[in-house]
Amino acid sequence: MRVLHVIPSVSERSGGPATAIIPMCRSLMREGIEVLLVTTDAGLPGTNGSCFEYKGVPARFFHSQWGESFKYSRPLAAWLNANIRNFTLAHIHAVFNHSSVVAARACRDAGVPYVIRPLGTLDPWSMTQKSLRKRLFWRVSGKTMLQRAAAVHYTSEAEKLSTERRMGLNHGKVIALGVETSTASGNVADHFPELARDPYVLVLSRLHPKKGLDVLIDAFQSLETRFSHWRLVLAGDGPSEYVSKLKNKVKGDRILFTGWLEGKRKDAVLGGASLLVLPSHQENFGLCVMEALAHSVPVLVSPSVNLATEIAANNAGWIATIDKDALASKLAEALRDQEELARRGRAGRQLSQKYSWENAARDLTRLYQEILRCHDGRPRSAAPTKTQVGFL
Repeated sequence: MRVLHVIPSVSERSGGPATAIIPMCRSLMREGIEVLLVTTDAGLPGTNGSCFEYKGVPARFFHSQWGESFKYSRPLAAWLNANIRNFTLAHIHAVFNHSSVVAARACRDAGVPYVIRPLGTLDPWSMTQKSLRKRLFWRVSGKTMLQRAAAVHYTSEAEKLSTERRMGLNHGKVIALGVETSTASGNVADHFPELARDPYVLVLSRLHPKKGLDVLIDAFQSLETRFSHWRLVLAGDGPSEYVSKLKNKVKGDRILFTGWLEGKRKDAVLGGASLLVLPSHQENFGLCVMEALAHSVPVLVSPSVNLATEIAANNAGWIATIDKDALASKLAEALRDQEELARRGRAGRQLSQKYSWENAARDLTRLYQEILRCHDGRPRSAAPTKTQVGFL
């Protein structure tokens, strides 16, 4: 079976989907799937036009010609049109991007079945961002692209329910992401000596308005007199204007911005944390949350992180609404009890063991096989439901 994976970017700075696609493809290869990853060079200068193994995965890169978000690439579209018939099936990651549109169209024209993974972009909160542009896109391309997919791949049940109810879709499959099992973290003092002296709360993600970090900074600073020995570490990068706005909110020296972390520096900072916080307005999975749990680091998340239900059920952390007082209350509850932090960290480690790339690859392989058994070479016809009428 030859499966083409298409994603707008594999630069880890673009977020969790770009981070997850590599171990996903590697695990599929171990299941005997022949994989090719097609993407743009966005965030990865020097890869334009290249075809090589990228982190152990056969990959082709095409130049992203314009659009920081849309990532238009005419060479990528031309290659897809010329080569899509060489693949048994395509797995398309993202919706509101040029690569997704042209890959889905090429598949439909050639009678090749495809799976769409929307990456949380169809969640109600996400659809309110740049809403006019997204509604127009949905009318022109998105609706057909999703309805005629052989399946829609969600990474949590909450994402599936919220998306299908709103969009009138009815052919979703929930297959969770995995997490790397290695938890060797190294010594944080080797990279950030100032973090070796005091306990710290960690943010490990893109610094983006949807993450609720402005509220978190206010909540943390409101606890300064009671928890003066604690620090807040924001490890990540994002739009310069937004990062400057966050830094301007900081008073004193108890909040540290490390910039983007990867490799040993990331593992060391994650392994040394007492608590990871992700108060996002929307998170269809939250890879950094599962990475923290795998390191026995408990988490504090908002109810809009779709793993929140499992975290609460397994007592692996705390849940707080995206509100200064609510966040401050849960932070105080967590920080004042080291034994409870450790206890919930151990529960988180146990929970994380359910999420392996081996399990994800086996489930994806079964999904691909099921699609191929049902596929007759014709595009999937649309199956409108009553809920579609109320979307726009």
